[in-house]
Amino acid sequence: MLTSTTPTIAGREITETLGVVTGEAIVGANIFRDLLAGITDIVGGRSRAYESALRDAREIALKEMGEEAHSKGGNAVVGVDLDYETLGSGSMLMVTATGTAVRLA
Repeated sequence: MLTSTTPTIAGREITETLGVVTGEAIVGANIFRDLLAGITDIVGGRSRAYESALRDAREIALKEMGEEAHSKGGNAVVGVDLDYETLGSGSMLMVTATGTAVRLA
């Protein structure tokens, strides 16, 4: 499934617009990850545990969005937007992918 944040795919003609598609992923930030992030906050540096959780959630959301586009008969998604949120008391991370399913020539 081709995806793009732009409204078109370079060199390809959109023959049909199939509608808005979305994918969501919510992942829990477990106590071990929180502990590691707290240590990172104290000593400085990047929190690899949270980066990994966000990466996984993003991949899940994009995959679900692509699957929905495929179920509508699309072979690409254009205008993709990714949103990141925390839920609850910050212990849950949510990633939402939204775009327009299209059929390319």
